[in-house]
Amino acid sequence: MKDMKKTVYILIALACACCFSSCHKDLLDQVPTEELASSQFWKTQDDATFALNGAYTEVRRLFDRDYMFDGLGEYIRFRASANDNQATAPRNNAYKGGTYNNPSSTTGSSYTNYYTYAYAGVNRCNYVQENVEKMLPDITDPASVASLEGIIGEARMLRAMVYFRLITMWGDVPYFDKIINSNDEVSEIERTPIAEIYQHCYDDFTYAWEHLPNRPVALGRQSKWGALAFRGKLQLYWACWNRTNWPWGKTLAPNGGWPELDTFTANQSESDKAYKAAAADFKKVIEESGMDLYMNGEPGECGDLGDWETLPNYYYLFTSKANDADELLVGFAHGGTGTSQGDELMRDFGTRATQGSQGWGQPRFGIIDRYQSTVTGDFCEPVERLNPSSASDAYTRENSALNPESYRNRDYRMKSSVMWEGERMYCYLNLAFDQVRLYRYKTLTGDVPGYDAPNAAINADADAEGTIMRKFVINWAGVGRNDGDYKWPAMRLADVYLMYAEAANEAYGPTGDGGLAIDVVNRVRHRGNLPALKAEKYADKETFFYAIEQERIVELFAEGHRFWDLRRWRSIERVWCEPQTSGGVKLYDSWGALKNTYFNNTSFRNYQRYYIFQIPTSERNKNPNLTQNAPWL
Repeated sequence: MKDMKKTVYILIALACACCFSSCHKDLLDQVPTEELASSQFWKTQDDATFALNGAYTEVRRLFDRDYMFDGLGEYIRFRASANDNQATAPRNNAYKGGTYNNPSSTTGSSYTNYYTYAYAGVNRCNYVQENVEKMLPDITDPASVASLEGIIGEARMLRAMVYFRLITMWGDVPYFDKIINSNDEVSEIERTPIAEIYQHCYDDFTYAWEHLPNRPVALGRQSKWGALAFRGKLQLYWACWNRTNWPWGKTLAPNGGWPELDTFTANQSESDKAYKAAAADFKKVIEESGMDLYMNGEPGECGDLGDWETLPNYYYLFTSKANDADELLVGFAHGGTGTSQGDELMRDFGTRATQGSQGWGQPRFGIIDRYQSTVTGDFCEPVERLNPSSASDAYTRENSALNPESYRNRDYRMKSSVMWEGERMYCYLNLAFDQVRLYRYKTLTGDVPGYDAPNAAINADADAEGTIMRKFVINWAGVGRNDGDYKWPAMRLADVYLMYAEAANEAYGPTGDGGLAIDVVNRVRHRGNLPALKAEKYADKETFFYAIEQERIVELFAEGHRFWDLRRWRSIERVWCEPQTSGGVKLYDSWGALKNTYFNNTSFRNYQRYYIFQIPTSERNKNPNLTQNAPWL
């Protein structure tokens, strides 16, 4: 590993995972307390840390492949379900079974594993909290007390993150904050109203904010600023769920709120209050944490079209070079080569030319037109999609999708995130450098005609639309396709900036609260080398909202945010089409060929199901008191 702290963390986490392993057949991953009897354990801070690392191992598997959820949006496709692209390591099982490749058919029974593993994470966190609290009366050293309270704070923060995800997916769910040693203890527990769980999460994040250190004590651990940022995010979602005056989504939610959760009644005054509270939390992180965007938010150098040696700073934010960066505000560490704890980013997003990767997740070609001009700061004219078999000048025509010149002077995050016709990258096989290769859609072998060397084709056999990923694909040797050591961010500082802008816009308008909202959006835009937004052009809430949404699309691309944003904004109909629309929405590749059609004559019921997940049938069979969400009855 690159530093000793990280090595120690991984080894402890591995040991803890082994001690606490189980088959996950039931709702709960029961804690084998007999293996670590209290008479021998729970005596020192090291014991508490050991158990906490076990909780991190459990909870990490609920967040470290969130990019897969982007397959339920419009800018990423996953070409198979999670069944097909998971390694055998148990850390992946939470996502396994889910389908992430069809936005118009989702949220159903495929997510039983995620539900089950979420409660496994909750139980591990309760295990840590309950036992460390028992230790405290016997500790007299103030520093040790503070450290143990910090460990409790981390456990409570992790628990709140899990419950936040649970209610985001399923609404009302069973809540418990004690160790469960038998499934019989919860076999008849009822679903807890979302408002109660929201308050529990708020209290957990608040405790963590008050007791965690300013900076993580080790790689992959959490800080008070991360806890405060998550409290702000919780309140932002609460504001969205309670909102009754959305300008869109009227077909399924004419009165706003979350009608698919029939036990919940939206309250606009509660929404207004939550927007202000969220903005206050985010603002405190922005102004008082002393943290900044990676490389001070500077764009760096972009290189020319086709350059593979000079990449913007944004690219390196998604490699282990940025693991210690403040911007990765809340994250989960991975061990890297030889630990069985590596990330699988390259496996999921790379090509056969990069360590034999499988390219399960690839950009939809439509993301190309979201990258704005570095000259004007506005959207460029949509590229023209031409089939070279019928258009002889497809590779040279001005503004053709196949002409590299069509992409000159674009947002630097485009060069960092995706590859288009004529782009090159370092390629590796067997952990060693192979050669520099060039991308051309549908050309997998041989040299690509029309280009100077290096022009050997990238074998992108998974590509289906005319773009491939550069983001997350490592460009140095020695790392296997599932052996990355990146600290996956559950929340980045740039996300905090954009969530603050959203909350402040709703609470005070684009220029209220001292004008910070437009300022922080411009800080995010600056890393793409884009001109700043002018306040006079974005003086109304709706116009500024769309500017924030644009930044969320390109800044957080493929990080697992888009699906959740569309749901909380009631924007499925706005982005795709209204229910029962004949023809639906058609997506085309860079050659103009039809690749997918979504939401074609899709019923109201299926739209409703997009907004709320199905309570797993297997859990309802075990527990007669678990009711089902209305769209799934």
